[in-house]
Amino acid sequence: MSRDPGCAVFPTVDALQAELQELAAARPDQVRLCRIGDSRLGEPLHAVTVGDGPADAVVIAGPHPNEPVGALTALTLIKLLCEDSKLQAELGLRWHVVACADPDGARLNEGWYARPGDRRAYAEHFYRPDLADQVEWTFPLTTDAYRFDQPLPETQALMRLMDGVRPSLVCSLHNGEYQGAFFYLNRHDATLARRLAALPGLEGLPLHHGEPELPGAEPIVPAVYLTPPGAQVGKAFGSGGSSADYSAAFGALHLVTEVPTWADERVADQSPTGRTYGQVLAEGAARRDLIDTILAGMRAVAGDLSVRSPFRRSTENTLETFRKLGELEETMPDLARPATVAEEFGNRQMLHLMRLRPLGTFLRMLDAEIAAGNLTSAVREQRRLLAEQFETWYGQAEADPPGLPIELRKLVAVQLGAALAAAFHLAEGAA
Repeated sequence: MSRDPGCAVFPTVDALQAELQELAAARPDQVRLCRIGDSRLGEPLHAVTVGDGPADAVVIAGPHPNEPVGALTALTLIKLLCEDSKLQAELGLRWHVVACADPDGARLNEGWYARPGDRRAYAEHFYRPDLADQVEWTFPLTTDAYRFDQPLPETQALMRLMDGVRPSLVCSLHNGEYQGAFFYLNRHDATLARRLAALPGLEGLPLHHGEPELPGAEPIVPAVYLTPPGAQVGKAFGSGGSSADYSAAFGALHLVTEVPTWADERVADQSPTGRTYGQVLAEGAARRDLIDTILAGMRAVAGDLSVRSPFRRSTENTLETFRKLGELEETMPDLARPATVAEEFGNRQMLHLMRLRPLGTFLRMLDAEIAAGNLTSAVREQRRLLAEQFETWYGQAEADPPGLPIELRKLVAVQLGAALAAAFHLAEGAA
């Protein structure tokens, strides 16, 4: 975990691909680069294979394009394994590392990659696809009451990789915004969960003790949750299963590592606020003003839109996702219980996030129209009005900061440590 990735910014897709090519060329006896498929826009998808252990591990970085920490972790892991043959032997794994699972989406976020922790840059250059367009959430899923069989080309590439190697371990690398570090495991393994929960503190990162990312997720230990089944998520949001669902066919241990962008001790503060959980959640109902703002803006320009834009699809479907999340929260039990500082802080930061991210994406949709020469009065007027609204909400968010930006080395350290901890845990079981 003490290794320095040697980079204070996130690499662009081109820079990342070039470095992978250089690693393979410099170490042909150790690093094998295999094209496993192509993205929706024809971008090559590669898996880097290192090691020759009897079992296999798959590492998926960048499954969401606004989460690029995993790319640095992937590069660090590859170099570590190449340089430490003893470690390779101890782990007994052949590693297959996909350093960028969604290059098309990543390119749409590159406007802020050079400015990690800059909240304005992040919101203004943000892009995240809808659940049904996300690599992580479009694995095939079949239940008694629901079926999804529309995996994206990128998801199909990951499926082919897993089908070919039948992994014992799958690590999905994620990062978020204001929350502390947390993990998902597909097994109720308290020993591994405790080891994982101890890692962030080694780098001074707080654990997440607020509301779980998915309402109702079952904790194994604090900040380590049992992975919700795809059947629970897919049917609710019209998406598929996750890589955890797909890896279950191989009996693989599946680990999701989530690290934050900003650190604030309040995410781990479990002291009471003197208010109920229901009262804290009710404040999040202010997200309705976001939904109303976006819907009004979309109605005003709907007849004028001419550009086939990923930003439009993202904006429309993200609003629907927020609405469904709100419905899930309303069904949660124990709304009368005391709320913690962590829950209050997380709920308030979520409101800022839910305002700035989709509004920034909506503005990018309008900018695409203007750049294409579509200068109708409705497009120009909404661009002006929504830019003013963005500044208002950004000012409110800046007055309520989520903490200081975290050094990228620390985020990589936690993701790297988690993957190695899971691998060592499997090796101990095999021994």
